[in-house]
Amino acid sequence: MRAAAGVAVALGFGLAASVGAHSLLLESSPAAGATLNEGPPQISLRFNNRIEKKLSTIRVVDERGGQRPVSVLVGDGAADRLIGAVPALTPGAWRVEWQVLSTDGHIVSGGFSFRVVPQALR
Repeated sequence: MRAAAGVAVALGFGLAASVGAHSLLLESSPAAGATLNEGPPQISLRFNNRIEKKLSTIRVVDERGGQRPVSVLVGDGAADRLIGAVPALTPGAWRVEWQVLSTDGHIVSGGFSFRVVPQALR
């Protein structure tokens, strides 16, 4: 009985370690759900572990599905950060969609939204 419990605990720790290796988004700038006076000049994403920047992407999409080009800055920032230069964004709702290659070899993706509302319109 003790042996079975020990195996179950060991498997549980092994599973937790493998799941923990996937990249998780810890913070972003702009923050998810933020309302900004003007479009951000860059998107910054920080993950819980190192990512392969050259194989990772950021997209910015408007309310109608139109994409704006984002240039990922490969040599910029720490190994756990993905930073992209963003062109000027017009007022409205925007969605950031990201995809990164984790150090464990898995591709992880996600997204969040923010709004651009000039101060005069608030």
